[in-house]
Amino acid sequence: MKIIRIVSLASLGFWALTAAHAQKSGTSKTVTPPQLQAWMSSEVGDAWAAGYKGAGVTVTVVDDFRSNQGLYGNLGQGTQLLRHGDWTFKEASMIAPSATMRSQDFNTGTTVGLSRGLNVLNLSYGMYAPAGYTASQIGWSAQETSIINYAQSGKAVISKAAGNDAVAIGSANASGNVDYLNLALKGGPSAIYVGALSTNGTTTAPATLATYSNTPGTDATVQRQFLVVGVDGAKTGLYGTSFAAPIITGYSAILGSKFTTATSTQIANQLLNTARQDTISNFNAATHGRGEASITRALAPISIK
Repeated sequence: MKIIRIVSLASLGFWALTAAHAQKSGTSKTVTPPQLQAWMSSEVGDAWAAGYKGAGVTVTVVDDFRSNQGLYGNLGQGTQLLRHGDWTFKEASMIAPSATMRSQDFNTGTTVGLSRGLNVLNLSYGMYAPAGYTASQIGWSAQETSIINYAQSGKAVISKAAGNDAVAIGSANASGNVDYLNLALKGGPSAIYVGALSTNGTTTAPATLATYSNTPGTDATVQRQFLVVGVDGAKTGLYGTSFAAPIITGYSAILGSKFTTATSTQIANQLLNTARQDTISNFNAATHGRGEASITRALAPISIK
């Protein structure tokens, strides 16, 4: 059985990459705080104003950091041509500017290491093979084995792009392939699937699901692990649940900088339990899971359990 690693893009062409890789794979860096950008929820600015920017949290982005392919986009710093991993890394770091950022190329196959304190892993890719295989038939690399173990044991928050096939998680896409990494994370207490809304929702202008976004479907377990956030490609040129997952990654780091003793499972549950349904048009759990993530609501308590 051959399993194929695919970055989670939706209807995006690739161009030869000429820009330098923004961060060498495996290195650590604290990113300078950015300005609130038009594609972000206004709630992010409120979190920053309250002093919560991801300090003390380690974010590891597992993605493409070595290929010669890239895409154009603009996160508010001018149009750039970057690899997929550089974009997801940049996005997460802009949401949580005080987090310690790390990167690992998704083709290394090596164990993803964890640091002291809260760890958040961003996965904006899928592992695809034809439908019909059982879990015992899949031979994961040390990389995916470590990620799956962290999700199932609650050792790290896992923010996983739901996928761009417009199907329920666990279902085959139009090519007959299934994202088996999605399936392996099912039931993981600190794993969150992230779908995409076409924009950030409000009560006066509820958002709709992006046409490409995968959904939780009727599986109650997946519904409990599923959030949606706005991916406003009209403002950034970047479409896909690839760019939904880094928002939840950033939110997790922001939460961790307030609730400094919280476990990964507590952080994940806080985001899931405080999601909004009133900012989504025709909210339905089979389509939107728990609803649209709200960092304001998640930060509201004095403590979490």
